[in-house]
Amino acid sequence: MEGESVTLNTDLTEIQDDDNILWKFGAEKSLIAKINRKKQIFSTYDDVPDGRFRDRLKLDDQTGSLTITNITTEHTGVYEVKMIGAKWSLKTFNVSVYAPLPTPNITRDYSENLSSHQNCSLVCSSVVNVEYQDKNTYSCVLNNPISNQTTH
Repeated sequence: MEGESVTLNTDLTEIQDDDNILWKFGAEKSLIAKINRKKQIFSTYDDVPDGRFRDRLKLDDQTGSLTITNITTEHTGVYEVKMIGAKWSLKTFNVSVYAPLPTPNITRDYSENLSSHQNCSLVCSSVVNVEYQDKNTYSCVLNNPISNQTTH
């Protein structure tokens, strides 16, 4: 969810002296973080590719895991970590970031037709699902894969 933090784990318990860890982002595989334990390099490149990571990347110097803070939808994409050392491994993460959902709004729309019958419509704003329930109750539901908002 936008505004939260996400941690991408290397699954290492401790970085070894001969380990090199490279974090890359996107189809262009832009380098966003690098660890070289032997040379004592623990660097984030948060101006790559276009400044979207500025002041948002944190490296765990024990495990090499990467945390993205105050995440936004522009951080959606594929992340890759390449670990080179005594063992070689490659992990990819597909990160999806969602904006918070607004609360659906139910309004009444009255109109009169030519035969003098009144019509009443319920209009649900920004809604993907409208359900009729017993006792003349309607629910408007707005959802995405991680949350939902409902108004009755």
